[in-house]
Amino acid sequence: QVQLVESGGGLVQAGGSLRLSCAASGRTISVYAMAWFRQAPGKEREFVAAIYWSGGRTYYADSVRDRFTISRDNAKNTVYLQMNSLKPEDTAVYYCAANPTRAFNYATSYNDWGQGTQVTVSS
Repeated sequence: QVQLVESGGGLVQAGGSLRLSCAASGRTISVYAMAWFRQAPGKEREFVAAIYWSGGRTYYADSVRDRFTISRDNAKNTVYLQMNSLKPEDTAVYYCAANPTRAFNYATSYNDWGQGTQVTVSS
C-alpha cells in the first residue's frame, strides 16, 4: 500500500498561482501512475490531471488544460500540480491518488488516496 500526503493548498486571488505537492511513502516502488482530483462542496470528486511513470505521459481535464501542469520528482517520490491563472471555480479540496486499477480519470479506479488540501480562490 502507498501512503500519500498532500500539501501546498491555501487562499489565493483569482489569476494567482499555487503549487500542490503529494509525497508518497510505503510501497513507492509499486507506483506507476498518480493523479489529482478535486471536490467542491456538494459536488462529486472530479478528475484534474494524471501522470504515468512510463514515458511521463500526462493527461488533463479540459477545464484545467493550459493552466495546470502535473509533474513528478522520482527521487523524492513526489508529484506536483502547478496551478496558474486560478479561477474561483477552481475552489475545492484537492486530493492525490495512486495506481488506477481502471480508467485513470475515474475516482472509483483508485484505492490509495491522500487526506486532501484546501484550495480557495477569491474573486
